[in-house]
Amino acid sequence: MTKLDPATIQDLEAAAFRRLVEHLSAHPEVQNIDLMNLAGFCRNCLSNWLEDAAKERGVTLDRASAREHVYGMPYEEWKQHHQKDTDAAKQDAFTKRMTEMKAAEKN
Repeated sequence: MTKLDPATIQDLEAAAFRRLVEHLSAHPEVQNIDLMNLAGFCRNCLSNWLEDAAKERGVTLDRASAREHVYGMPYEEWKQHHQKDTDAAKQDAFTKRMTEMKAAEKN
């Protein structure tokens, strides 16, 4: 494995995060509930993690601003343009997935 200095690693991780956000922005047809059900995270999770990282570093970034950064527009606007109604099966899968994730966190 190539050894990289911490600053380079941090720069590469930041670039990967930006690319993930760009990729999700290019694919608004991919619904958050589908991301949660398949991968256990979604755009809201990314924005929450961004907000958490800011707090850890003493940077002021509120939830709405973090979401706007990830969504590329205010969250409510994104929902109006891109969020679709979900069906009972997806909602049930989401509930099951969240229960599994919370149980795994306890272990």
